[in-house]
Amino acid sequence: MKKLMFSVFMLFGMMLCTQGQDISKNAIGLRLGDSDGFGAEVSYQRGLSQKNRLEFDLGWRNRNNYYYNNARFVKLTGLYQWVWNIEGDFNWYVGAGGGIANGSYNYKDEGKRYTDNYTYAFIAGDIGIEYLFDFPLQLSLDFRPEVYFSDRVKDDYGSDIGISARYRF
Repeated sequence: MKKLMFSVFMLFGMMLCTQGQDISKNAIGLRLGDSDGFGAEVSYQRGLSQKNRLEFDLGWRNRNNYYYNNARFVKLTGLYQWVWNIEGDFNWYVGAGGGIANGSYNYKDEGKRYTDNYTYAFIAGDIGIEYLFDFPLQLSLDFRPEVYFSDRVKDDYGSDIGISARYRF
């Protein structure tokens, strides 16, 4: 009976001492990505619980190719994320959300040059992996597919791969 009581006590002790992933209440930094042009985003994360958080990104993109000339995009994205611990300080996460963007560019069509400016909405998903250092730094790599809602956007789908560095506080 003593062994059983000791085993139950040890089991409860281990459950209480088990650490989950260390989601910070706040994290801010930069996310560098490439979605039809290299760009940077100011990224902010707000922890809601040990397994959920919100992420907000405000980004700028520039693009030049045959179709687009001097294209500039500003995009605001909001995501709700679920976070799971892999092992130690490694986490992986998935998320869903959306946002709004504005694009401005010059383009060629049948030898003529035009300027266009438009705003569009989009929905986005997110899947990634992150590492939390012992000091307040978080590095992550993620994939973000996006579906655009506008007749003015050339393709209705885009994907973005980004790397982020955030200060946790």
